[in-house]
Parts: sequence; C-alpha cells; structure tokens
Amino acid sequence: MRVADFDFDLPADLIAQFPPAVRGGSRLLHVEATGALHDRWFSELPALLRPDDLLVMNDTRVIKARLFGQKDSGGKVALLVERVVGEFEALAFIRASHAPKPGSHIHLSEDTLLDVLTRQDDLTQLRFPRPVLEVLDQFGRLPLPPYIEHVPTADDEARYQTVYADEPGAVAAPTAGLHFDDAMLAALKEQGVRAERVTLHVGAGTFQPVRVDDVAEHKMHSERYTIPPQTVDAITETRARGGRVVAVGTTSLRALEAAAQAGRLHAGSSETDIFITPGYRFRVVDTLITNFHLPRSTLLMLVSAFAGVDTIRAAYAHAIKERYRFFSYGDAMFLEKRPPE
Repeated sequence: MRVADFDFDLPADLIAQFPPAVRGGSRLLHVEATGALHDRWFSELPALLRPDDLLVMNDTRVIKARLFGQKDSGGKVALLVERVVGEFEALAFIRASHAPKPGSHIHLSEDTLLDVLTRQDDLTQLRFPRPVLEVLDQFGRLPLPPYIEHVPTADDEARYQTVYADEPGAVAAPTAGLHFDDAMLAALKEQGVRAERVTLHVGAGTFQPVRVDDVAEHKMHSERYTIPPQTVDAITETRARGGRVVAVGTTSLRALEAAAQAGRLHAGSSETDIFITPGYRFRVVDTLITNFHLPRSTLLMLVSAFAGVDTIRAAYAHAIKERYRFFSYGDAMFLEKRPPE
C-alpha cells in the first residue's frame, strides 16, 4: 500500500476551528457494514446502540504540554512534551534555531530550569526541577492541534477535554469522546448501555505526518496504555450476552487491540506502537465512534482497515459534499465493522 492511497482534498473551511456551541451538537455519519450512509445528529446516538452494548472510553486527561523558554545563550525555544516518563522527566519535541545540547538548560523562568539530558531520535529527554505535571500546570499551554489556528482560550481548556477525563498524561484529546456530555451518558446508562474505561495517553505522534511512500515502512511512536480488569470482565460479559463492544475513539480501539495481540484480551499496563492498516484482523472491537481524520494519516488507515478502504473513501467524499466539519472539533462517524472476507 502507498500512503497516497489515503489522500483526499479537503476544503480548508471544513476544518473545524471551534467546537459546536454545546457538546453533542455535532453531526453523525452512520456508516453501515454494507457501506450504506445515513446523515444523523450525535444526539441520535442512543438509537444506534442496543441494550447490552458496551462503550469503551479513554479517560486520559490532556495536560498543558506546550512550553516556551530560552536556551543558556538566550535563544528562544518552543517545546511540546510528547510523553511524561517519570515524576521529574519527560520526552519532548524541541523547536529552536539550534537544538540545545545535552548538559545545557532550558530556562522557563529565572528559577525554573530544565536539564537537557539525551536525544532519542526526534525527541529530547528533559529533567524538571519539580514534578513534571506541576511545572506544566504553572508554565504550560494547552496543546491544540496544528490545524487549529487560534491561541487556546479558557473555553478550549474546558472543551478540548472529555467530561470523563481522569488520568493526566495526554498531549492530544481523544476527540471522539468530546461529543459526550453527562446527560448523554446518563441516558445511555438508563437504556442499558454499559460504559467502561481504558487509558491511553495520546502522544504528539498522532499529528506527525507519514514521511514515507510505502505504508509498511512507517514507524509509529509508542504510547502508554492501561486496561483495567473490570473492563476485560465487562467485555467478556458483553460477548456472552450478544452485545457489541463499541470503542469511543481510535485510541480506545488501539488500546484494546494492542492488549489482545496474543489472541486474548489481557488487563494491565504496557506500551504500544500498534499500526493498524487494511488487512488487520480485529479481535475485540465491533463498532467504532470516531471523528474525521487527516489525509495520509495513520488514523485514516486505521478506519479504512475497520470499515473498508472503498467504504471510507465513499464516506469521506459524502462528508465533504455534505459539508461535515472535520478533525478534532468536527463531526463524528459511527462505523460498523466490515465483515471478514
């Protein structure tokens, strides 16, 4: 497969720059396993779910991962923390005229210096003088995606976070979950739809372009995930009742499928660089709620694997024609899994 197979032209005015006025005010494109398309609203989601279905949601919380400082020389530095790797250490992408060398410092203020440790490919390991999350909370800025052009506001700090966000560590939101509000979750529970959680801390690699022509040559950044035992039990019970496992977002799907690579779903924590492309055999997830993804991206390849390349190509063409809103603050899709051939 070539990366160009997953390209499409998107009018710039369809890239959502702000969330809808209220959570759940988005549109929802229902894509059946047959390829049939139905234009709906996200508020209609309960009609697409059945009693005994199980929602699996990623409860990661977005941290203020974008930092600005100076090198020892006074040169300006912009940082994007990609991953917290210890209480006092993190890996970050650094943008500067000349990359700071190991042994030097990055000055966030007169009394807050970060030690530059080592380079790991395109990431730099940094040591913080206080707990990383404490420093980020004081000096950091919400890391809105690169295609959102405004400076983060207080509204973004609320809306670029799911209502069930609990575990700090992500540098990008699990955006399918942004559509859910407390009233929707309560209504689904009343309907008999169960909800359980996983945690996958979304890394900045989710926005990194695929720089190779051959899909097989692309290397994913790894991300940390946790599958609680009660989620594994709930999936087992759902299967026994004939319900469906509905992943809320590609991050929930990646966590579940990564934890089932040995053939059986296991609880626990680990790292994953799972790269799902057409031809992948899904072991856990039956249905996927997701936003629309970037051209030539690994996430577009994932949804093409799930629903079928031709089906996704047709769905995206339909969404553009019907002027759906794209990407993090955009509209959603309800994807039924393509039957195995």
